[in-house]
Amino acid sequence: MVILTSTIVWAEGDCYQDRGEQGGLSWIDSLYYATVTLSTTGYGDITPVCESARMVNVFVITPLRFLFLIVLIGTTIEVLTQRTREQMRSKRWRNTVNDHTVIIGYGVKGRAAAQSLIDAGTDRHEIVVVATDRAEVDEATRDGFVGVVGDGRRENVLRDAAIDRAKRIVVATNEDDTTILVTLTARRLSPHATIVAAAREAQNMEILRQSGANNVIPTAESAGRLMGLSLLSSTAGELMEDLLDSGRGLEVVEREITRDELGQSPTDLDASGQIVLAVIRKGVAHRFDTNDITRLEPGDRLVVIRHNPSERS
Repeated sequence: MVILTSTIVWAEGDCYQDRGEQGGLSWIDSLYYATVTLSTTGYGDITPVCESARMVNVFVITPLRFLFLIVLIGTTIEVLTQRTREQMRSKRWRNTVNDHTVIIGYGVKGRAAAQSLIDAGTDRHEIVVVATDRAEVDEATRDGFVGVVGDGRRENVLRDAAIDRAKRIVVATNEDDTTILVTLTARRLSPHATIVAAAREAQNMEILRQSGANNVIPTAESAGRLMGLSLLSSTAGELMEDLLDSGRGLEVVEREITRDELGQSPTDLDASGQIVLAVIRKGVAHRFDTNDITRLEPGDRLVVIRHNPSERS
């Protein structure tokens, strides 16, 4: 609209006067007149003097001025409305969310962790993804998760994810130094959450534990051990791969005992097609090789290997 108005004024330059001198408007003068006219500033130093120029101002430039204001004000209101709506939605979400899961980093590890949670029955709206890359956050929102753009090492970003009320935190960044800083910040903001962190190198595992991680997964070493196991025994490798793939075959789960299982021995569950790896009693895990638990009691939890129910169906 500015260019169109400038062209019209420049074409009729002889019908305009600039500080009392008629005619001879340059392209810059025309652009200046169009700018101050469409923005309704109107200094009055350049004015139309011919009837044709005044008619053009009435029937052409004035409607263009209205369109200019509509676009300008409409765009501003749209931006402010969208920003206000997003802030209200974000505030409402932060006030209601509780015991959710925060995944920091949405690369291969972060996506796999999210999929594992979904396979275990976690609602997608209870998972919040924090990533520095806008494309990764967009992908997370397309997958049905809540996305937060920002650096997980910054407190304000983690607070936007309501990390202080999170129940579980997954730190799946690509570099161990970043993982350590994120874990330290997350633990300070959420003292009671369960934090699981991924370490590229095994030598950093103890540092991550000291930083506040409950569990540390050495991604590179674990993959290497699985590859070595598969070379030595293809069957053992297939079984481990099956256990790691939550979408098929066998799966490892932690669950509460049922009423029918009260008083039974953990080995009695083998007949039901479940292998008990550990019994959790009063927060202490008793592994199957210790024989500490002979009878299941109320409040016990089991870590078992079982067939994936979804695949069976």
